[in-house]
Amino acid sequence: MDWLTGPFEVTFVQRALWGGVLVSAICALAGTWVVLRGMAFLGDAMSHGLLPGVALAALLGGNLLMGALLSAAVMTAGVTALGRTPRLSQDTGIGLLFVGMLSLGVIIVSRSQSFAVDLTGFLFGDVLAVREQDLMLLGVALLLALAVSVLGHRAFLALAFDPRKAHTLGLRPRLAHAVLLGLLALAIVASFHIVGTLLVLGLLIAPPAAALPWARSVRGVMVLATALGVLATFCGLLLSWHLSTAAGATISALAVGLFFLSHLASALSHRRARSAGIRTAPTN
Repeated sequence: MDWLTGPFEVTFVQRALWGGVLVSAICALAGTWVVLRGMAFLGDAMSHGLLPGVALAALLGGNLLMGALLSAAVMTAGVTALGRTPRLSQDTGIGLLFVGMLSLGVIIVSRSQSFAVDLTGFLFGDVLAVREQDLMLLGVALLLALAVSVLGHRAFLALAFDPRKAHTLGLRPRLAHAVLLGLLALAIVASFHIVGTLLVLGLLIAPPAAALPWARSVRGVMVLATALGVLATFCGLLLSWHLSTAAGATISALAVGLFFLSHLASALSHRRARSAGIRTAPTN
């Protein structure tokens, strides 16, 4: 039993666990819409698009979180503006912003004497370095994400399944899309210093995608995705402690593993149900 509870008696591991729990909830709220709308590439672009602001803040000795917020605002505005250009597909615009922001970030970071350290921390995060003030910020971010999710739920739902109907119902799909981008940016900014931008997609996409076959509503997906994210966080911290592996990467890898296990179990369940249906079907 000590093998299971021992690591969580250490203060910094406890903070890492709470940080992972909060990040899991935030990512579940935003990631559910990312999965439902097929916005994984946008999530990847947004996460890497934080690099210029973070790099500039590190170079000037400023607050990394404020730098990330600045880049997130630029990315959100850029994606929204390019999405309204009729002759340019959304994927093309996102790809151009992705490459442009990432290139700019690398150029800025290359001016720093601690290039490797800064870039490694940005890409992979450090979940074991979570501080009490980080937990407070994550708590505020979670409350904000909950408020946005509740107030925008109807518009987000209509936007995910039929944007034209959303416009007909007067739900202002363009504004809803911009707010949804803001929610995604909030989740990424809140999470990048915990698991890094390279691994944040693991918690942003994998738990909601794993929950999708089992939940019967969008809210159900969010709740189950949060639970799966918390499970990945707990098991990831436990394994990283005993196996001396990178905590953030272990958490993300387990989240992706849960996705594959979920869909495998779903496929087996459907196959078993079809087989039972064939056996019980009446014969002439």
